[in-house]
Amino acid sequence: MKSRTTIATIFALLLTCIYATKEATKKKKSKLYVPQIDCDIKAAKIINPEFIAKCPSGCQDVKYRVYGTDIYASFSSICGAAIHSGTIDKSGGKILVQKVAGQSGYKGSFSNGIRSLSLPRWRESFIVSEGKPKKGVQYPSTLEYSSSSNTPVKGGSQRKEYRTTAVPLQTTQGAFTTAKAAIRTTEFVSTTPKPTTIPTTVTTTITIQATTGVATKPPVAIHKVRDIGQVQAVQGRTQNQAFRGSSSHASNRNIARPNTGLQRQEPIVSFRKPSTSPANLDCKVDLSFLIDGSWSIGKRRFQIQKQFLKNVAQALDVGPAGPLMGIIQYGDDPSTEFNLKTYTNSKDLQNAIEKILQKGGLSNVGRALSFVNKNFFEDANGNRGSAPNVAIVMVDGWPTDKVEEASRLARESGINIFFVTIEGPDENEKQNVIETNFVDKAVCRTNGYYSINVPSWFSLHKVVQQLVKRVCDSDRLACSKTCLNAADIGFVIDGSSSVGTGNFRTLLQFVANISKEFEISDTDTRIGAVQYTYEQRLEFGFDKHRTKQDVLNAIKRINYWSGGTSTGAAINYAFEQLFSKSKPNKRKIMILITDGRSYDDVRGPAAAAHQNGVIAYSVGIAWAAQDELEAIATDPDKEHSFFVDEFDSLYRFVPRIIQNICTEFNSQPRN
Repeated sequence: MKSRTTIATIFALLLTCIYATKEATKKKKSKLYVPQIDCDIKAAKIINPEFIAKCPSGCQDVKYRVYGTDIYASFSSICGAAIHSGTIDKSGGKILVQKVAGQSGYKGSFSNGIRSLSLPRWRESFIVSEGKPKKGVQYPSTLEYSSSSNTPVKGGSQRKEYRTTAVPLQTTQGAFTTAKAAIRTTEFVSTTPKPTTIPTTVTTTITIQATTGVATKPPVAIHKVRDIGQVQAVQGRTQNQAFRGSSSHASNRNIARPNTGLQRQEPIVSFRKPSTSPANLDCKVDLSFLIDGSWSIGKRRFQIQKQFLKNVAQALDVGPAGPLMGIIQYGDDPSTEFNLKTYTNSKDLQNAIEKILQKGGLSNVGRALSFVNKNFFEDANGNRGSAPNVAIVMVDGWPTDKVEEASRLARESGINIFFVTIEGPDENEKQNVIETNFVDKAVCRTNGYYSINVPSWFSLHKVVQQLVKRVCDSDRLACSKTCLNAADIGFVIDGSSSVGTGNFRTLLQFVANISKEFEISDTDTRIGAVQYTYEQRLEFGFDKHRTKQDVLNAIKRINYWSGGTSTGAAINYAFEQLFSKSKPNKRKIMILITDGRSYDDVRGPAAAAHQNGVIAYSVGIAWAAQDELEAIATDPDKEHSFFVDEFDSLYRFVPRIIQNICTEFNSQPRN
């Protein structure tokens, strides 16, 4: 009996030990290691689609920009968005981040001490919630970064692939200091492969123009590109010159006609394969080629164009982890030959390019750009969202339709336009060009980086490496809109009795001086104006004047009103009559000018305008109240609020206001 009792006791102790061991194992397994991130880390920099992270304290600073409300653009500070959403406060804490699809617009608002900004469009978004793990979901203990810049890491070692190693929540400050020191190292010794850099999403269009001009030499790119074989003319320079001098060249160029052999004399060419092996490109882009299939190009040039595409495909080393490439052929109308996800290696892509048949027709480039803008870069067509969108438009001669409007609309959607044109018009042909200087109207106007001019089809092979380097240099793929052509600017002008007729004319000159600094058109910056006293009057809306000169003339025609000063009511009126009708892809900027204290409240109307995405500048003269100017201005006040003692000193603020508008614009993402 005693023996049985002993055995039972031992068995009970054994079961107890087993149970305790299992419970300890469960607790150990359930312990979540949470990566720590800094305040300036943006969601776009982290590849993981869903993760839990810990934010430090102090992320409410205005320098950590946030775009959107509830759903945030991935260019936002993660921790700033978490505070804005109310998930954490300024002391920091754990958050759950989930990547979601891009939005057509993001509305700014003021919440929990943070003012988020509006953004017309972005290709990736995220939402933040309380940092509690979902049942059955495993979260990464290491965050993978897509940025090539050194990312501050807390509590972990810096590795060549720029990952943040997670640490338990009880990580000490000493661990953080060690990690920071590791980041300063300029050379890394690592056996792990370098991850593909995923740049911010940018849509880019490239066009190649043929003139006798020499293309601007691009800066040294950060990517290694293999050497590309050349297209050689068998008959040499003499035959090329004879071809350029052909009389049929001028008369038949860009004229729709059936393929009856009436094209200009074609050169006989042979192609040499690239002489070097593929290089490892640090390049990830979603690339669309718009190729010229018009009758004017002729069969032989169409074949040269296809060889050029094959050389580019080989140089890029197309693949799922790197560049993807689709092709659109345009003539009278554009059509997709194949999209981004059709071919995922260079060999299959080159074979498909060789099988493309010329469709003929006119050279309707504007129609092709509209097609790309609306249809090509869709998720269903293989657009990855995390890679820049690049469209390279090749033009033989000149387009047979207008490109300016289609190009601007594409840039407003984040598409950067590049023109690569071959054999531009000579003096006798220029009279046939529908839109003069079409390249300058289509591409970014700040430099020549986005256009390549090729004087002859025989020279096309020479620009392969140059083109590939530009396409893969993600730091330069941010052309799109500039601070001078991407806003709806509404002036709210004090016309009260204290201003006086003479000073009112000075005030209007100030408005004109600011306006003339911008590129003004229906698709660029638009200008509107409201004058107020006790009442309000719409002088002209955003859609009234479409040229700079028309706007300046309209400003001169504004008649002085005279009366009281109800600034709060004027802000409400300006929002209803101007900014509520603003285009979603425009930045809404209000510049209010007053010389006295308002008879009504300005704080409520100003806050409402801010919450609806209006960026407000206040300019006070003489008796204007400083507290009201600061309430009207968007935060930070010192960058959006100005005061002068005399009307004659207003001109001094013109460059500062322009500079601040551009500084703020350049700090936000451009897609």
